[in-house]
Amino acid sequence: MIDPLSEVIALLRPRTVFTKGISGAGRWGIRYTDFGQPSFCTVVEGRCRLAVDGEATVTLEAGDFVLLPATPGFTMTGFEPVTPLHIDPKVGPAPAGEVRHGRRGGRPDVRLLGGYFLFDSPDAGLLVSLLPRLIHVRGADRLATLVGLLRDESGGKRPGRELVLSRLIELLLIESLRATQSKDASPGLLRGLGDARLATAIRLMHGDPARAWTVAELGRKAALSRSAFFDRFTRAVGVPPMEYLLGWRMALAKDLLRRGEAGLADVAERVGYGSASTFSTAFSRHVGQPPGRYARQAAAA
Repeated sequence: MIDPLSEVIALLRPRTVFTKGISGAGRWGIRYTDFGQPSFCTVVEGRCRLAVDGEATVTLEAGDFVLLPATPGFTMTGFEPVTPLHIDPKVGPAPAGEVRHGRRGGRPDVRLLGGYFLFDSPDAGLLVSLLPRLIHVRGADRLATLVGLLRDESGGKRPGRELVLSRLIELLLIESLRATQSKDASPGLLRGLGDARLATAIRLMHGDPARAWTVAELGRKAALSRSAFFDRFTRAVGVPPMEYLLGWRMALAKDLLRRGEAGLADVAERVGYGSASTFSTAFSRHVGQPPGRYARQAAAA
């Protein structure tokens, strides 16, 4: 059976990881500016507050896991009033050891293990838009284990390090996203997959992207009327069904063009276009440049 979530993660091609220990004691607070890359943390012990821009403030406790797929600006503090220290994550070298905030001596009030990684795909913006802005999982023992493995592997120089890191990141993403897959999730792919009827339609689109799907046909497959399916899909996923299908087709086309394993006519056929010229027109409109030029630039890069 086609697994849309796994397909999205595979196209994102996560790689490279940086991890660090973080602790806070007494009166402390930090304000990170927008980073744009995915970041994560797990709470080893203690408690703190996290306020992500555009989201409600949450209290993090020991065992909690947080993933920010695009890391907007956020503030992390203890429980005493404080003016946060501003930090730009894009400026300055990465710290070598644990980062301590607030009171320097004594036992910390909270200890966290955090880090970030990168997505290799130039379609990361499109694909990340299908994921929640903030993923907060409570009692995440499996995720904490993965973060510990990431820290251990990233700190060494063992053979196969990059492959192991990329696989661990994929596992971290899938495990954290699984934990938030429900009808109550933020609009996006996870919420759509949390709806059994919509999940049927999403799997069909991913399983046969070249098929000339219509809203009416997908609605019938999901046992819904055309209008009910359109409204339900748009509310849950955040975009109309045909817009989602177009975005997925173009993401697949870009991946095929980057890899250079298929000619233009073959790429067009694989993503549902009857001719190379029709595909080229649609691709140029969606991407902003013809597929041939996109493939050449990708090869040069």
